[in-house]
Amino acid sequence: MAIAPITGKLRKRFWLDVGSALALGISGGYAYWYGYHLKALERQENYYVKLEKEKARST
Repeated sequence: MAIAPITGKLRKRFWLDVGSALALGISGGYAYWYGYHLKALERQENYYVKLEKEKARST
């Protein structure tokens, strides 16, 4: 008794996997960029502005 071939399932699953991977990757990138990176950059900039102000006051 032979097993019937499964046709078309792999192709459909492949595109679902590719689409899911792209969606999750892009969502993760946005979450990192706006959730962490920009806030860290703002903290860094504020620190350097504070240093410049202290340097200007002391001279």
